[in-house]
Amino acid sequence: MTTPPPQGNPFAQGQPAGQPQAPYPPQGGYPQQPGQPGFPPQGAAPYAPVPPQPTGRKLSFKTIKNIVIVIAVAGIAIGGYITSRDDANTASVGSCMHRGSSNDNNPDLEVVECSDAKAQYVVLAKIEGAYLTETLASSKCEAEAKDFQYTYTESGDGKDFLLCLKDKK
Repeated sequence: MTTPPPQGNPFAQGQPAGQPQAPYPPQGGYPQQPGQPGFPPQGAAPYAPVPPQPTGRKLSFKTIKNIVIVIAVAGIAIGGYITSRDDANTASVGSCMHRGSSNDNNPDLEVVECSDAKAQYVVLAKIEGAYLTETLASSKCEAEAKDFQYTYTESGDGKDFLLCLKDKK
């Protein structure tokens, strides 16, 4: 007949049969030391929950001010473009012009309706290209429009041109 195996560790060698084994430490690591942070219990999140982000964002005064400045600058640029559309560079043959300045170096010609009382000149010819001297401009206008009285040249704005003008009667 055989004897039943000892209780506890069946592989315990050198221990007398029938003596209980020493208990194992509980799973989960070492016992917590006083004053030290502990590990979260199993199944708990390792970090604190993140609060949800606010759904609506309030605009600061600085942001509103910057938006207003950008809109104002854009409005000024658009307004400048619209008012510059009446300049001499938009003139064509048959257009009527008004002189906005008495300065011969910068007469500030603008396109007006021919029925307008401000209309002073009629465009007889518009010629593309740069004409640096009055002599060159006059000779070119003589070839294009025989009865011209005045020449107006504009350059440096990307499109150089010459207008041959006469008084509107």
